[in-house]
Amino acid sequence: MIMSKKSSNKKKNNVDETVENNVEQPKKKASKKVKPSKETELQKKVDEINDKYLRLYSEFDNYRRRTVKERIELSKTASEEVIVELLPVLDDFERAMKSTEESTECDAVKEGINLIYHKFKTTLEKKGLKPIEAIGNEFDTDFHEAITYIKAPSRKLKGKIVDEIERGYMLNDKVIRYTKVVIGQ
Repeated sequence: MIMSKKSSNKKKNNVDETVENNVEQPKKKASKKVKPSKETELQKKVDEINDKYLRLYSEFDNYRRRTVKERIELSKTASEEVIVELLPVLDDFERAMKSTEESTECDAVKEGINLIYHKFKTTLEKKGLKPIEAIGNEFDTDFHEAITYIKAPSRKLKGKIVDEIERGYMLNDKVIRYTKVVIGQ
């Protein structure tokens, strides 16, 4: 079977075309973009909106908590200015009590001063006022203010507080007046 040149060229061209078609087809399939369905698009939008909602909700919840905390702190320290202004009165009561301790002539006056002092002190303590204990303790700059240094009466008192010039106070665990102290050297 002898084929003519024309028919053999035709077969050869057909084979070449078939090979080319087979090679090109996968390329065409890979280059086609698959369009997402409407359900997928809608689901993405729902997820996006849900995420925005959750973020907004958590931001609002944080804001609410922060404002509640700030309100509580404000109510605790709102009376701070008034109490700070009343501290000199408390100091005067203490001085009056010391000055009348040795006197025996005015027992009624002493008793009156003591009653007023204790009532006043109890009222301030109910509002959160606490005195800062100092004498005999280590000097701490968070609570004490050193006025002067003196020679310590004993070795145990070196670096410790020997005397208290003015008592310090804390209001709800916040120092509102530092204790003025004398430190032993």
